[in-house]
Amino acid sequence: MPQARTSICGATRTVARRDAIETSLKGNQQHVELQDYIRVVRKRWRIILSVMLLVIALAVTFTLLAPKTYASTTQFFVSTSDGDNVAALQQGNTFTQQRVKSYSQLLQSPKVLDPVIDDLGLDTTADKLASQVTSTIPLDTVIIEVTVTDQSAQQAAAIAQSIDKVFPRTIEQIEQVRTGERSPVKLTVVKPAEVQISPVSPQPVRNLTLGAVLGLLAGFGVALLRDLMDTRVKAQRDVQVVTDKSILGTVPFDPDAAAHPLVVHAEPRARRSEAIRVLRTNLKFVDVANPPKSIVVTSSVPGEGKSTTAANLALSLAETGASVCLVEADLRRPRLFEYLGFEGSVGLTDVLVGRVELDDVMQPFAATSLSILGSGGIPPNPSELLGSTTMEHLLGQLTDRFDYVLLDAPPLLPVTDAAILSTMTDGALVVVGADIVHKAQLRHTVESIEAVKGRILGLILNRLDDRERDGYGTYRYEYTQANGPDRRVEQGRSSGERPELKVG
Repeated sequence: MPQARTSICGATRTVARRDAIETSLKGNQQHVELQDYIRVVRKRWRIILSVMLLVIALAVTFTLLAPKTYASTTQFFVSTSDGDNVAALQQGNTFTQQRVKSYSQLLQSPKVLDPVIDDLGLDTTADKLASQVTSTIPLDTVIIEVTVTDQSAQQAAAIAQSIDKVFPRTIEQIEQVRTGERSPVKLTVVKPAEVQISPVSPQPVRNLTLGAVLGLLAGFGVALLRDLMDTRVKAQRDVQVVTDKSILGTVPFDPDAAAHPLVVHAEPRARRSEAIRVLRTNLKFVDVANPPKSIVVTSSVPGEGKSTTAANLALSLAETGASVCLVEADLRRPRLFEYLGFEGSVGLTDVLVGRVELDDVMQPFAATSLSILGSGGIPPNPSELLGSTTMEHLLGQLTDRFDYVLLDAPPLLPVTDAAILSTMTDGALVVVGADIVHKAQLRHTVESIEAVKGRILGLILNRLDDRERDGYGTYRYEYTQANGPDRRVEQGRSSGERPELKVG
């Protein structure tokens, strides 16, 4: 029995723990959904604002063009003519409360409206006039409130005043039991109709408020639909939907990247530089037992920032004191040397065809441990050259001489050069340009490398907008001068005074 009791208690605790975990997961899921909505608003607020302004403009146009409508109201009190005692009065009150509902419906009948038309000489019919007449009965009362609307304030008042005269006579005729006897029901006008100079429609404040609310809802709906239909990769969660490959780094979007591509060299304290250093650190932990030395840097389509990422990663690796060789392996549209400010007319192509020796075209970059090898002339057969045994032999030489060999390869979807190189190196880094590459394109890229048995070391999410950081927040690290000149602590180096670190 004690064992059975212990087993039951353990099972109960397990169920309770599982329920708690499920509740926590549901709460997290709701939080993520709320963050998604906030992200849509922050990113597509221009669409929301545009739709809202459009709806408000339509409301203003409707308000200005809609004909003005005026209303005139009159009230009738319904009572019984006889009541000698309290019981009779109570019975008469019950009777009138039952009758007022029928009287209210009679207000829109030809029995009442035809005499009104004849009285005023109106050019209309009872059915048309009935659409202008409404009646309401306040709860638990014997009061009938009649409202007449018309595009003329005077006409609305005239119709209501005519109803004041016609309606009591009509009820008296209907309720008269015998000829010559008085009707037991009496209608008294307690609020005569008057001319109202203020229109009841359109109502500018109500229309504009309603337009703003509807416009805001419609704008959010359009923004949400636009976001759902957008298949571009925008954040880490979009990458995780496509592939389970690790994201080694996220590089924030920098509008000044085109003017200053080598941010690690030009602005070592910039946010993009810090992101590259994070990528450098994560790359070292991809395979601790057998760290990659020869790495292909590629992307799915042009414009994702693979060349600038490769250059900055090479500079970042060189900062640690490692010897790095950066090879411009894009033999179709080479851009790397243009970013580095070097002349690349002679380089990799010339080495592969045996025109020059490797050491003759290898160029050092400033006072760093980085060496670069340009593409050389553009050949007619880039894929054949890159897939040749000569290229494989050259990679072996570079791997023996340098700690790291980075190859800036062409985008993978237009050509197969990067896929070929991924089979000859330790692996590939795929640069994913946020808001540039589509999910299907990224999926095809991953499948293309895996199809040739290439190894994907990880993904680099580039050009990431701060609004798409999946709710982790944005932090800025600034170094201030403590004593003496401003200095920075780098890995493996001493910098004297320790800088003060501010988190903003």
